[in-house]
Amino acid sequence: MTDRSTLADIPGLVRVENTSPEELAARCLEMTSDAYLHQQVYGQYCTIHEYVDCPPEAAYEYLSRGHHLEEWTCSLRGFEPADAPGMWVGHDLLEQDTRIYCRIEAHPGAMTVDYHCAWDQGDELWMIYLMRVVPAERVLGRPGSLITWTNCRHPYYRNNPRPDLVPHSDRRWVGDYWDLFYAGHTLEMNNLKAILEHRHRNGLPINSSPAVRAAR
Repeated sequence: MTDRSTLADIPGLVRVENTSPEELAARCLEMTSDAYLHQQVYGQYCTIHEYVDCPPEAAYEYLSRGHHLEEWTCSLRGFEPADAPGMWVGHDLLEQDTRIYCRIEAHPGAMTVDYHCAWDQGDELWMIYLMRVVPAERVLGRPGSLITWTNCRHPYYRNNPRPDLVPHSDRRWVGDYWDLFYAGHTLEMNNLKAILEHRHRNGLPINSSPAVRAAR
């Protein structure tokens, strides 16, 4: 049992011990709005989610294979193994002559797939895309997968830490696109859903053959 006395000196806690159910409901109502500004929802964190009619194990396996980024993302292409073990390098066609480095951290038990990326260099992979596959049967009561995807606004999105590596002076920085991340990631999630559902429903192999050996 929790020793409640250890919480007594922490300011700002809202619990039934210090707030009535009526007050809790009133405070929650105050915090609830019919509409929110884009910045309020996606200013610091960008999270999207989608139901996919594909078995969760298959969806996880697809996401965990690095070469599939070339299928479902809008602009990442041409991945090849880099010099560092587990590192891949490709092109982000959003901007001319832009290289993107990527390493995948995948955990089958939790079905999480994290893409550690960065433009221009592979020494500090600070653009981290956090994805998780949840069996839809558990949370939605239906077969298939729930896929979530979160991106956090690292300070480097505002200021390029390596301006010396910019390929040309008029290249836009990845952080300039932050306000479009929700829309852009939604387009990519729709691509992911379309690919997985098409292959699953038609009895096709979920995973494609890479041009080079896939990163794991």
